[in-house]
Parts: sequence; C-alpha cells; structure tokens
Amino acid sequence: MSAEPNSRTITRAFVLAAGLGKRMRPVTATLPKPLVEVAGKALIDHALDRAAEGGIETAVVNVHWLADLMEGHLARRTAAPRIVLSDERAALLETGGGVKKALAHFEGEPFVVFNSDSFWLEGPRPNLNRLIEAWNPDTTDILLLVAPTATSLGYDGAGDFDMDSDGRLAWRGEREVAPFIYAGVAILKPELFADTPDGSFSLTLLFDRAARAGRLQGLRLDGQWLHVGTPEAIDAAEARVRESARIV
Repeated sequence: MSAEPNSRTITRAFVLAAGLGKRMRPVTATLPKPLVEVAGKALIDHALDRAAEGGIETAVVNVHWLADLMEGHLARRTAAPRIVLSDERAALLETGGGVKKALAHFEGEPFVVFNSDSFWLEGPRPNLNRLIEAWNPDTTDILLLVAPTATSLGYDGAGDFDMDSDGRLAWRGEREVAPFIYAGVAILKPELFADTPDGSFSLTLLFDRAARAGRLQGLRLDGQWLHVGTPEAIDAAEARVRESARIV
C-alpha cells in the first residue's frame, strides 16, 4: 500500500454474531455459529481474543439467533475486550443494518468490524496490528483484510477482489476469478452510514461505494485464512491448527 502507516489508535470494534448460520446446519439448529468450537475455543472467542491482542478495548456484539445462549457465553468471558451487547431479537438487520444500529458506541471514530467466524493462523506479525497501522483515513474509506484465494483452507469459490500495487481493491468481474477473498475483518468510518437504508442492509453496499470512489483498500493477510463455513470445515480447520502447532 502506498499510504504511510499512521499513529492513530483504534480501540473499538463491532463483532457480527447475529446470523442464522444456515450453511453450518445441522450444528446451528441448536447452537449459534459463533459458539461452534474450533481447536478447543468458540469461534467468537477466537475473534475477541484477536481483537484484544490488537488493542481493542470495547467490542459491540450483536445477537439474534439463539440470543440467550450468546449472552450467557459472553457474560462468562473475563478477558478483554469489554463486551457491549446489541440486541437484534426483534429483527435481524444483516451486516450493515446491525452495525448502523450500534454506531453511537463508536462516538464518530473509525472502528474495526469482525465476522464472528474470522479465523486464521498468524504470520510473523499479528494481522490486526498490521491492519490498524496501515489505516489511513485521508486516502481510504474502508480497509479490508484480504486473503489469497488459492491458499485459503476450506474455500473453493472464485474470490472477491483484484488488488493493485497500491492496495486499491476492485470487485472481480462476472465469470472471472479473483486472487483475493475478504477475510472478515475491516476498518470503517462511521460517516459512511449517513446515507444508508433504515433497517436491514448489507455492508456490501458500503464496499461498493468505496470501490467506485477508489477508496476501498486491502491489506494481504500474513499467514493462512481458514474458512469455517460448514460442519465439514471444522475438522479441516482443526487439523490445520494441529499441523501448525507441530511446525512451530
């Protein structure tokens, strides 16, 4: 990326944990997907622990599907970050609507958004720290952590983005294959939500706007992204974690 690393600190995050987890059924018939365990730890705890390691002090977590189980699990956490619940029991708001409902918690400052199943093996430096250091609001509206499509475990799709030498992202064309996939972690500006629908909408709307303006940037994940989208993917991810531990 061409932008100079910044000295700003981002200390707040939103964790998307309200979804129905349909592709993970039948596991998610009785368990929210964020509570599915990989390598002895719930997916949401992997995400929250990564957040804490990156300096996140407060994380807003939205709940909808089997919300009581989510609340009970989060209440038992004693480690950082501090958890604030955003209750979506009344209506599932999708990714964009869920974040918009909780904007007041970010007090006008940029924040990190995590998918609750964001899961990866780190490289030499923690990826969230690298993402926050690379954030430059003068040149960027949204900064995405992206992973190489070819080396991401459990992913067999066509990818999401092409990325130029300056880190600028462009959506792949129809019937094309792209080298990078969104790894489920992003930094966003709260003002991007000013002209968005009420109720349910996807963060893809904001990604599209930023891409058209040339202000959607990417940072390549250093390590390996593990896509845990189906019950079968759980075993594959755990095997890869065990293999990594042996190598270390």
